[in-house]
Amino acid sequence: MVKDVDEASFQQEVIERSKEVPVVVDFWAEWCGPCRTLGPAIEQAVSERAGKVELAKVDVDSNQQLAAAFRVQGIPAVKAFVNGEMVDEFTGALPPAQISAFLDRIAPAEQKSEEELAEERAKELESNEFYIAGREAREALEASENPPTEAFKAWDDGDHEFAFDLLQKEVEVADPDRRDLLRKVMVGYFTELGPESELAATHRRRLAAVLS
Repeated sequence: MVKDVDEASFQQEVIERSKEVPVVVDFWAEWCGPCRTLGPAIEQAVSERAGKVELAKVDVDSNQQLAAAFRVQGIPAVKAFVNGEMVDEFTGALPPAQISAFLDRIAPAEQKSEEELAEERAKELESNEFYIAGREAREALEASENPPTEAFKAWDDGDHEFAFDLLQKEVEVADPDRRDLLRKVMVGYFTELGPESELAATHRRRLAAVLS
């Protein structure tokens, strides 16, 4: 929620309201370039918190006494209020990550469910060139005379380490064309597991050693 406040409404809209939900106040001005950068970023960060924090905007040109009362010396100036008191602040157009960290101190972002995270990951993979190339290579191998059926079944069953071991052995003895398809499959699987996977990192090194 974003609202414009002035000297007349500040007590009710910020001080009193912050006793119910944290309120972040953005002191800004129309002529201020950094304010135009910060504004959309902090509005987005507040919206991601689904009502757990509210944003109030104060035009310092129209509310100079208010700016002076809260010792605003440079803009944009952002001040957070909780239970009627100012608890945190920053000055300047911070990057989104730092804005989120600031808000997290007073109103943590809504945690996504495992299902939502899995859906996001699936959408990311659908547009990843390595994942797509791996899937196409698997289809080509499945249509070949001697498909690595056991390895693919192990992967589909969730036994990823066994699948990698079988594919690794195939790579070591395959001809160049088949080896390239196997490599693409494995790289696609590495991508699917993600950059934090120790299993993927281990087998990526093993694959590189064979191919070098």
